[in-house]
Amino acid sequence: MRATPPDGPAAPEAPAADPTREESLARLLGGGRAALEASLPPVAFLVAWVASREDVAAAVGWSLAASAVLVVAALARRRSPRAALVGMLAMAVAALLALWTGEARNVFLVQLLSNAASALAWTLSILVRWPLLGVIVGGVIGTRTRWRRDPVLVRAYGRASWIWVLQYVVRVVVFTALWWLDETTALAIMRVALTYPLVIACVAASGWVLFASIPKGHPGIRRPRPVPAPALAEAPQTDR
Repeated sequence: MRATPPDGPAAPEAPAADPTREESLARLLGGGRAALEASLPPVAFLVAWVASREDVAAAVGWSLAASAVLVVAALARRRSPRAALVGMLAMAVAALLALWTGEARNVFLVQLLSNAASALAWTLSILVRWPLLGVIVGGVIGTRTRWRRDPVLVRAYGRASWIWVLQYVVRVVVFTALWWLDETTALAIMRVALTYPLVIACVAASGWVLFASIPKGHPGIRRPRPVPAPALAEAPQTDR
């Protein structure tokens, strides 16, 4: 005889596991590949700068050539070459600025200013509760902006986004000091040192903060848990 289950309410189903808990933020964002590609133009600049005995035109030329290779490689792999094209454009503008002012250190002025602008943009995004890490990850995993209706994810993305702010601030501080001292070679070295290693560390640290900020009972970043509008309005504001 087949046993019948005892009377009583059925046990609630456990929330589905979030696949992203078993993978890293670096894998989601392509952090390793992106960091490596971002490192090639500054490495080319540094090598050419030293080999040509501080010839700005030669160093910039090799950096632009490296950017062009990245564009071609992206097209060959049917990936968007936008990042490589933006990098090439930034280097071209930096080269024109350096040649116009006659100061080699100004090759890094665009990089310095762009990092300052990025630090400001990421900070503002956290303060207005639209952390940019959530916008980026939401676009990658297909949730778009649905995470905005989930206070847990808003808080988690906000905390993790501070790591990105720190990344940009570190670059701004180092680049500003070396630019002020007119240390072009040191700028080129630190431009390389603060690209691949810093990006990898930033993605790893922000990924840890992101997932550590999500309670175990939450379904995860792929399944935002919306809060009804009245409840959301009455919910106490937590730290960002």
